[in-house]
Amino acid sequence: MNDKGLMTNDKGKTGLSHLDAQGQAKMVDVTAKDETVREAVAFGTVRMKPSTVRLIQEGGLPKGDVFSAARLAGIMAAKKTWELIPLCHPLMLTGVDVFFSSNPERGEITLEARSRTVGRTGVEMEALTAASVAALTIYDMCKAVDREMVISEIFLRSKKGGRSGTFVRSGSATSDLSGS
Repeated sequence: MNDKGLMTNDKGKTGLSHLDAQGQAKMVDVTAKDETVREAVAFGTVRMKPSTVRLIQEGGLPKGDVFSAARLAGIMAAKKTWELIPLCHPLMLTGVDVFFSSNPERGEITLEARSRTVGRTGVEMEALTAASVAALTIYDMCKAVDREMVISEIFLRSKKGGRSGTFVRSGSATSDLSGS
């Protein structure tokens, strides 16, 4: 423990890469890291009335094609993650995809966001941002007919690449929506 009351390792580091030994926020220096192919996959859920899911599927909402708007919003958000999250690095994304699955019986839209790059830092925040903004866009597009929607379960399902290797969320029962 250091003089600020923060737990530290034997090198005086907090174990949190965005905090220095004094507990002050800092941007991680990735200069010495190797460039590798990196990919992250995030999921999210929007729960709504079954009739709202059917309206989305039928294209019957006043604001237009919900999935197209949400897909574009998610892609745009991933590209701007570094502007929204203070300590994220600006990345040259090589790909962002957003996929949807609808279940009218359960009143549920599940979404998957995938982000990719070749770089020195991961793309987890970009995938999570894409999923979050795509879910918010679904809410915005549908709020005229359903104000009781709930955005939930936004989480990182997996990531590949970098020094820490591959991560796959344990117990993740969510299937791959991309078909790949």
